[in-house]
Amino acid sequence: MKIVIFGGTSEGRELSNELAKAGAEVLVSVASDYGAEEQGTAEGVTVAQGAKDEEEIRQMISGADMVVDATHPFAVIVTDNIRSAAEKAGVERLRLLRDESPTEGEADIRYAADPCEAARIAGEIGGRVLLTTGSKDLGIYAEVIDPELLYPRVLPLVSSIEACEEAGIPHRNIIAVQGPFSEELNKAVIRDYKTEVMITKDSGAAGGFPEKIRAAHECRIPIIVIARPEEDGLSFDEILAVCREKMK
Repeated sequence: MKIVIFGGTSEGRELSNELAKAGAEVLVSVASDYGAEEQGTAEGVTVAQGAKDEEEIRQMISGADMVVDATHPFAVIVTDNIRSAAEKAGVERLRLLRDESPTEGEADIRYAADPCEAARIAGEIGGRVLLTTGSKDLGIYAEVIDPELLYPRVLPLVSSIEACEEAGIPHRNIIAVQGPFSEELNKAVIRDYKTEVMITKDSGAAGGFPEKIRAAHECRIPIIVIARPEEDGLSFDEILAVCREKMK
């Protein structure tokens, strides 16, 4: 059975390894060098690197028995392209969803629909902002908040540093480090950089969301959470069970 997994998440990596162990021929598609590095090597798993549009996705999955979309919860455009490509290719598609993230009742949590709203709320609160949303939307925050007050935590990649520079963020503010991050490390960053509000995404337990919530609560700073898009899909265990059943 040939299964194509669009990954880049820890769940995608684990799923590819489990399916390969079960005897599937697994092709994992990741967009970046970082994704390929994190995926690593495993017997029965082939990795294809590089961002792909809908037509390239359709060509990749042609002849596959199953497609699993295990991309990040906020990779909406990629998910739409995978869905459309699978329909056109006539290949069954499953969407892997991360478990919902419980929140601490005592934490000061403000919810935002998107980065624009998150930036507005942070601007109203005022003070130094710890951004844990990656490098993609830095320009949006820099339009609303003085870049001198932005402290983005990004992957240690040249592209991430360049995005910070383009947004006008001082190098001394850039926190370039690879996760996962413990509650203690989150608290240390908040205290050492004297940040007064945190912006994050509801990326689930795999994305370190609970540790961020607890750290913000312990440090007594508000946390702005960008809610994940609503979508239908299956859990890790459910997708694994479906694939194993079809492999019998």
